[in-house]
Amino acid sequence: MSIFRNIAEVFSDAAYIWRQEMRQVFRDEGVLIFFIIVPLAYPLLYSWIYNNEVVHEVPVVVVDDSHSALSRQFVRMCDASSDVKVLCHAADMDEAKSLVSRQLAKGIYHIPSEFDLNISRMQQATIGIYCDMSLILTYKAIYQTAVAVSGTMGAGIQMKLSRPVTKREAEITVQPLAYDDVAVFSPAGGYGSAVLPAVLILILQQTLVLGIGLSAGTARENNRYHELIPIDRHYQGVFRIISGKALCYLMIYAVMGAYLTLVVPKIFSFPALAHWQDLLAMMVPYTMACIFFGMIVSCIVRYRENVMLLVVFVSLPLLFMTGVSWPQSSIPPFWQSISWLFPSTFGVRAYVRMNTMGATLNDVALEYRLLWVQTVFYCIVACLVYRHQIVISRRNALVRLDRIGRKLEVIEQIRRRKQKK
Repeated sequence: MSIFRNIAEVFSDAAYIWRQEMRQVFRDEGVLIFFIIVPLAYPLLYSWIYNNEVVHEVPVVVVDDSHSALSRQFVRMCDASSDVKVLCHAADMDEAKSLVSRQLAKGIYHIPSEFDLNISRMQQATIGIYCDMSLILTYKAIYQTAVAVSGTMGAGIQMKLSRPVTKREAEITVQPLAYDDVAVFSPAGGYGSAVLPAVLILILQQTLVLGIGLSAGTARENNRYHELIPIDRHYQGVFRIISGKALCYLMIYAVMGAYLTLVVPKIFSFPALAHWQDLLAMMVPYTMACIFFGMIVSCIVRYRENVMLLVVFVSLPLLFMTGVSWPQSSIPPFWQSISWLFPSTFGVRAYVRMNTMGATLNDVALEYRLLWVQTVFYCIVACLVYRHQIVISRRNALVRLDRIGRKLEVIEQIRRRKQKK
């Protein structure tokens, strides 16, 4: 009967810790913001900003030193495209640079004076394209429009020089190899469909770590001796502490995870090709790995302000190291090994391949297994770290009791001396 009584006591203490942790989550404004408000609001704001996917009517300024019929045709065709709008013609490059520096224009088309002459001599003509690289979307619109227009004009010039007899011969001359341009996995070809699914998964990890770190900081501040584990009979075992806290965070982020992976992509029409069963199977180890990872970080970081600085600092590097916004093959081996320490690396790769590319759970079996490995590893490390915190709390408590005992002995000795006198 004692075994069953001990088991019941463990579960009772875990339930007590879960209740205390849940109460602290909804009482602490900082934890509530990062656990509830940020996961709800930030994805909507970020997705809404990039909801258009691509930009249109990007203003450019033209410096036409050729003043020929072909240069004017090039400018008219660029202006007729949906991506670029010719703002004005500048007299020279200095005036054009001035317009770009004042953000009135986002790029420059420079047509050199020998443009028409080189084409007449059947030589290759060049056009200078200068773009504002502060926003990659505007650069893409300006550059691709110029490439498309120059290709169309080149095809027209090629047809005139070849003088085809039939229409079919003209088509073969202009385009010997016919092909269909199909944007795979990102039909709109925009920033939102490509990067935002990865950002959603990264938000889950970062807000979890922030919330757990702030909760641990609050526990230290509320403790008289600034210790993470209070001297309480309910906090006398590692399993009951880890399970109680983890269950609290898992219940909250089961809802937040479903919202981030299912609701937000539907609202903004992001690619959603994964089955919910596969997503559930992937999100369980990912969420648990993030929880245990956050619990470890919360023990290392002593003050609640420090965890905010740390998490915000590493957010952008973590996004790059996932291999979504930067090619995975181009990441140096050292940084790839560093990225394996974070659950977001494998969670983002698995989610993007499943939800955007239509992969199944078997296709991401490597990432899925590594997420479970991280879950087990970080759970063990979290148990060791919290065990160390329990030992520290007990040791400090014994030291304080010893001091109190000595003080009582001194007081007793003084009292006896007074009685003898």
